[in-house]
Amino acid sequence: MHNKLHVIRAERKWTQKEVAEKVQVSRQTIVSIEANKYNPSLILSFKLAQLFNVRVEDIFQYEERMRENE
Repeated sequence: MHNKLHVIRAERKWTQKEVAEKVQVSRQTIVSIEANKYNPSLILSFKLAQLFNVRVEDIFQYEERMRENE
């Protein structure tokens, strides 16, 4: 899964800490999501979408990697 959280956050000039506080998670959680090292729960995904007034799909994009042998 890839995301555009850092882009959407930067457009609003919010810090990672501000976003984290608004959705009640740690700043490190936002850092990890933005670095594509952590996939948020469905609930957190919806909280982020609601916070930015966008659809979940506007933040997160699922890309399935195809196996070479298939």
